[in-house]
Amino acid sequence: MLPHRGEILFVRSLTVLEHDRFQGHALWPDDLPILQGHFPGMPIVPGVFLIEAVAQVAGAGMLVGDPYARSMGAGFVGVLAGVRKCSFKRPVLAGEAVVIDATSRQMSSTGALVTGKVTVHGDEVATVEIFVVNVPRGSLGMQPEGLLQAQ
Repeated sequence: MLPHRGEILFVRSLTVLEHDRFQGHALWPDDLPILQGHFPGMPIVPGVFLIEAVAQVAGAGMLVGDPYARSMGAGFVGVLAGVRKCSFKRPVLAGEAVVIDATSRQMSSTGALVTGKVTVHGDEVATVEIFVVNVPRGSLGMQPEGLLQAQ
């Protein structure tokens, strides 16, 4: 469901728990080149990657599970439109498995307010509140065949 590819595709799996609740898993390997400079000798996942991972879980989850987003069809894709709140409790180290729990609240026919909780080994490491909107893929210059299929 996500158009992301390569190193920017953070979500490894996604489960739609309810029409508005989603859970995803992410992992950034310690040999990921961009992490080598953040920070040398102790690769830490940048906070913006955690925010993006929540957006990926929400965007894909909404397109699969949310009736408003699903009714729009494959011609739309969820994108991060704003960060309202964000709090980091501790750094996420490269190689740590991350669980992302996201809940969406429909704000309009195309957008939702999403609250996300990021945990590692059951411990909360971050919370975020973001806006995700579904936009026509064509407005981003994307073609429908670039989608990953839901499994």
